[in-house]
This record gives sequence, C-alpha cells and structure tokens, in this order.
Amino acid sequence: MEMRRINAGKLRAIGYDLRERILRVELDDGSAIDYSGVGQEVWRKLSTSASAWSYYRDNIEEEFSGRRGMASTKQNREALDALFKVDDGDKKP
Repeated sequence: MEMRRINAGKLRAIGYDLRERILRVELDDGSAIDYSGVGQEVWRKLSTSASAWSYYRDNIEEEFSGRRGMASTKQNREALDALFKVDDGDKKP
C-alpha cells in the first residue's frame, strides 16, 4: 500500500488499498490503524479534505472498526540504523 505523507492533527500518513478496501492511517505516536470495509468515496474525501483530521475523527474513527499496530516506515528504520550504527560491515555471515 502506498502511503501519502500528511500533517493534519495527529495524522502523519494515509494510504488506501482499493482492492481490499483497507484504509491505513499513521499517527504521530508511531502507531498505525487499518480500517476495513472503507469505500473509495470515503478515501477520496479524506485524501482531498482541507481538514483531514476533522474528517477522520467525524467519519472514520467512529464509523469503522480498526486494527491498531505500529507504523513501519523507511524513516523509522533509518533512525534505528543510525542509532545503532548498523552497516553492511557490521553484519556477520
């Protein structure tokens, strides 16, 4: 699923899988929530809304059941690699 970076309220990224009808939102605390059964029109309105945080709170958070997990982003991985100074030379066969 391709994620779109966003800075609206606590939202940091949003993405949608049309075939599976799953909406994923990533929040500023690093968590991600997958909402199933979300129609394309809801995704369109969220992704084009001038106030995406309000739209999310009013039309998605309370209307759909979500499964919470942790966001897995390249940025998170790069931050961990930098913290622990992981590079190819440190890996053992």
